[in-house]
Amino acid sequence: MDIFIRELRAGDNECGANIDGSFIVDSTLVLQLMGQRIGFTVKEIPPRNKSYDDEQVEEDTVEDYSNYIGNPHQIIYLALVNNQVVGQIVLKRNWNKYAYVEDIKVDKQYRGYGVGKKLIEQAKRWTKDNGMTGIMLETQSNNVRACKFYESCGFVIGGFDSYVYRGLGKDSDEIAIYWYLMLDS
Repeated sequence: MDIFIRELRAGDNECGANIDGSFIVDSTLVLQLMGQRIGFTVKEIPPRNKSYDDEQVEEDTVEDYSNYIGNPHQIIYLALVNNQVVGQIVLKRNWNKYAYVEDIKVDKQYRGYGVGKKLIEQAKRWTKDNGMTGIMLETQSNNVRACKFYESCGFVIGGFDSYVYRGLGKDSDEIAIYWYLMLDS
């Protein structure tokens, strides 16, 4: 499968709108402090489907992304297979000299083919080319496949917050996990 990564351009009218980013939640990370490092084990839970698209505000459209085009402080890369958008990564320069991944998603049908790895590799190049220290992102403890993916790309857990998602519902047991990838100079 040929995967082509390119920057979002003016005139792109979908910008990942048709990407099925849903996933199955069937386990959660159990975090543990191991000296100065945060590790985890995986605990199975009753399965359910989850999609962030269901939680997005309706105004999250292509127009919102127009300020990423030609902006040296933020960028969107699209992953294409046969000229079809199958993945995207949204990056911005954060205040602490890290590139911050605002969003990364790969269509359900194209997971496991290296699309996500290619997007992360492109993010590394953009980060280095722009003189940043590394890449940071946040995901949830119940998105275990994503957490394992980030770990396989060399990210480590830098911290977590058990209150972030409680604003969405008092019964939320999701924990925000902050991942970091330090780049060599």
